Amino acid sequence: MNNRERAMAALHYEPYDHLPVVHFGYWEETRQKFLEEGHITAEEARSDRLTALRQGFDFEWSAGSGINTGLRPGFAREVIKDLGNGARHVRNGDGVVVLEREGATSIQQEIAHLLVDRSSWEAHYKPRLQFSAERGISQTHIDALAAKEKGEHPTGIFIGSLYGKFRDWAGVTGTSYIYADDEDLYAEILNTLGELHYQVLEETLRRCPKGLFDFAHFWEDICFKTGPLVIPSVFEELVGPHYKRLTDLLRAHGTTIVSLDCDGCIDSLLPVWLQNGVNTMFPIEVGTWEAEIAPWRAKYGRELRGVGGMNKNVFALDFDAVDAEIERLRPLVALGGYIPCPDHRIPPTAKWENVVYYCKRMREVF
Repeated sequence: MNNRERAMAALHYEPYDHLPVVHFGYWEETRQKFLEEGHITAEEARSDRLTALRQGFDFEWSAGSGINTGLRPGFAREVIKDLGNGARHVRNGDGVVVLEREGATSIQQEIAHLLVDRSSWEAHYKPRLQFSAERGISQTHIDALAAKEKGEHPTGIFIGSLYGKFRDWAGVTGTSYIYADDEDLYAEILNTLGELHYQVLEETLRRCPKGLFDFAHFWEDICFKTGPLVIPSVFEELVGPHYKRLTDLLRAHGTTIVSLDCDGCIDSLLPVWLQNGVNTMFPIEVGTWEAEIAPWRAKYGRELRGVGGMNKNVFALDFDAVDAEIERLRPLVALGGYIPCPDHRIPPTAKWENVVYYCKRMREVF
């Protein structure tokens, strides 16, 4: 078996010889640290893939191909105010003014949002969310995927975001105000996103051989450490049906594994995703709430799968901590339909030797 076959077998509750060792990328500072320590070359330090291969991972859980469902065109980057000492207020591609600091790589502080009401929606955002065939995957790329044998890792298609980008454009507070002030506008924004996703995906899949993609993948990031950043019942009513249309379309074209990347405590939104065809949760952040697949499986059954759920923080400790984490994963892997993966990008606290040891032990144990 190759690693694609192993991953798909695991997620479909089928036999496999051993699990692939999967990762979710690295912080840039982590790769730079490994370079300075002499573990990788400058070329490898520029690439998650090359760094991961050196450490012993098989592949990253990510969709290599994707449709364009974002702003088209995006906003031009514009410096709004220079604050001195390498700091400035900048309008980014989403139309959001953020605090930008020289050398900073963490999530930027949001200063102001352009999307605040119907007039700003109609003037600046709605025109950028119109369907065009160019938003789909190019025929050249589709033909190249179809011409080659199924590869060493799963072939995924990235679908986009049905709520997370709205959150990016208006902010957490801003989306809440739009819902409170103008429910019709709130619904229109979500319906516009949902319809655009469907049209672009339909146009793309129409040109693809059936079963070309092993899995589809959404991104949302709409939860934090104690719960969602959106009212679950509203999410179910307004966003759930769009997931259903998209996942039905995917299944009609032979793609039955649909994963979704949402950080934070996702428990309140999980049933909405599962009921509407999203069956694989990722990255299952261990975090302060100790998320894992077992209680979800007990509640929702085998239709719920997972990729993630490995506590990346043990990479900062020692071999004993890594072994203990792998032992914690044993009964979760035994449930089936689950592939362990560090629950977010590997941080600079990680020790090179611990990550290498983890990859070696995962291959021995599973």
